Amino acid sequence: MIILGIDPGYAIVGWGVVDYKNGRFTVLGYGAITTPADMSFNRRLQMIYQDMNQLCGQYSPQALAVEKLFFTNNQKTGIDVAQARGVILLAATLHNLDVFEYTPLQVKQAVVGYGRAVKHQVMEMTKSILKLPAVPKPDDTADALALAVCHGHCAGSAIQADLLKRYYAQR
Repeated sequence: MIILGIDPGYAIVGWGVVDYKNGRFTVLGYGAITTPADMSFNRRLQMIYQDMNQLCGQYSPQALAVEKLFFTNNQKTGIDVAQARGVILLAATLHNLDVFEYTPLQVKQAVVGYGRAVKHQVMEMTKSILKLPAVPKPDDTADALALAVCHGHCAGSAIQADLLKRYYAQR
């Protein structure tokens, strides 16, 4: 199963693509979609959408693992990230990807085995699981790969994948 992990944002969208077969991960690619701060917000969204289409076309993933959004202190930023997330989900849907959302707690649990792990622990464990020479930069890219690993661990079997699809179909 080829999984595209996405850490949504509008300045930086982290992405990572892994192939998960027989309990093993193979990294196919990773990086970040970056948009210039001086570009209009609508153009930034357009750029994210176009780059997402390019990634989906290049890697042909079957699943998208994306971080579930939570509004914290800055609602303006949260709304802008939600809009960027919307174009990401649109691109995924148009490429017929199954979309799975994970909370940071779920990612930490799946990658480190402890839901209260700190960011550094998640990054180091992601590097170790994927046999990478270093933690990918920027952090958004490492987070995207952790999301892909999380989905691989959560949906590694056909039974688990079916349960996840049923769960999301009921929501």
